[in-house]
Amino acid sequence: MYAGPTVVELLSQLGVSHLVWIPDSTLGTWESALAQATVPRLIRAAREGEALAIAAGLYLGGARPLVAMQCTGLFEAGDALRNFLYDLGLPLHLLVGIRSWHAVRAGRSSDNCPRFTEPILTAWQIPYTLVDPTVQPLADFAAALRALLASGRAGAVLLAE
Repeated sequence: MYAGPTVVELLSQLGVSHLVWIPDSTLGTWESALAQATVPRLIRAAREGEALAIAAGLYLGGARPLVAMQCTGLFEAGDALRNFLYDLGLPLHLLVGIRSWHAVRAGRSSDNCPRFTEPILTAWQIPYTLVDPTVQPLADFAAALRALLASGRAGAVLLAE
């Protein structure tokens, strides 16, 4: 996984103003670096639907937020996501950790989170890019985030965990 200080620097360079998140699994390892940063500003939410609501408010106020959550949180936030993306048309940007991605592929886990993440995003017509930090350099992660933030539309970068 990419190191917290490196991720903070990348998000700052890309113009992310706020990182709204639920620090699950691997993404949680970035918390110390994020908590010390002034940009992006770290905002912790209690639930994923709440994280989307906070990001929506920030976006409407002129900020450039990114929402970070785990795949199960994406499932939980479905109704909020539907409302903000399709009813309000907000181009919210997501960073989603796919828990157990590697363990499932190696036959060490029966976790169904990896099985459902991509089909759910496809069903919701939310474009995404999958990045595997174990084999892809930081430059690939940066390119995926850059493309997402420049797209002008809602989308996600998925991180294989």
